[in-house]
Amino acid sequence: MNAKHPYKKKKKRLGRGTSSGHGKTSTKGHKGQLARSGQGKGWFPGFEGGQMPFIRRVPKRGFNSPFKKKFSVINLTQIAESGEKKINPTKALEIGLVSRIKHGLKVLGQGELKAPVEIEAHAFSESAKQKIEKAGGKVILLKA
Repeated sequence: MNAKHPYKKKKKRLGRGTSSGHGKTSTKGHKGQLARSGQGKGWFPGFEGGQMPFIRRVPKRGFNSPFKKKFSVINLTQIAESGEKKINPTKALEIGLVSRIKHGLKVLGQGELKAPVEIEAHAFSESAKQKIEKAGGKVILLKA
């Protein structure tokens, strides 16, 4: 018992002679991984005690390119609902059509336009281009 607090245990003082009860092997037993100095078991993230780790058991497929461009996407229905005559990436961000611009803005052709709209974006789908020009609007392609 610790004199300072009745519920606190005294710290194990290892290697202080055989009469201390924690001498000789210092509570580590004889040989084995746990008796050795250094990292001991489980130091590596994902270590599963000698079992084949999960990350090595799971099949790996495909390839994820670190250079792939991820566009923020808006549809023609959103543009029509906004009622704006001119849309560009900063305007789309201001009026809340997109929450953030990733690598650029892409316009997709879902929906119809009733009024002509001038749209500046980094990419357009073919159907979006056709529908914008059919409504009398203008497509301006920005450099990505």
